[in-house]
Amino acid sequence: MPEPLLSARVANRRLDILVANITTLDVDAIVNAANTSLLGGGGVDGAIHRAAGPELLAECRTLNGCPTGEAKITSGYRLTARHVIHTPGPVWSGSDADDKKRLLAGCYRNSLARAGEHGLASIAFPAISTGIYRFPPDIAARVAVTTVVEALPVKAPSLERVVFCFLDEPAAGHCREAFADMKLT
Repeated sequence: MPEPLLSARVANRRLDILVANITTLDVDAIVNAANTSLLGGGGVDGAIHRAAGPELLAECRTLNGCPTGEAKITSGYRLTARHVIHTPGPVWSGSDADDKKRLLAGCYRNSLARAGEHGLASIAFPAISTGIYRFPPDIAARVAVTTVVEALPVKAPSLERVVFCFLDEPAAGHCREAFADMKLT
């Protein structure tokens, strides 16, 4: 596991910001920024499906999709992570921003709930909806960090470590700012 760019402690839990390929992380679960079909796509979703192998797609076919903001869990198959938590994020349109933020918060909250239901100790999140779904990364980072800090003790008391994972440092910068805004640094 690479060294975190930044770490914080919240109620005896560690929150890390990492620059890494999420498919390589040794955690109990990685979160897949999925589409509602759960049958693979581009970006993080495609990378996770490729790394996990065809068994992941076969299991996802049995789940009958997933509504935006909700989350479903599968095995990790060929990934180092033992599980994949799939959550479809909202597509940003600029209008109804409050509704889009609520749906994005649901992605994080419901992913934590699936982790809690399975007694997982570690989870890694990508920047949900910030790729082809065009959610502004600065707003998405604030929603992600705020939701995780608020929901963690209630939805996933078993979690000891939460990783916010990014492909590069500029993308991670928005999360660093969100940590600073919440005085986690």
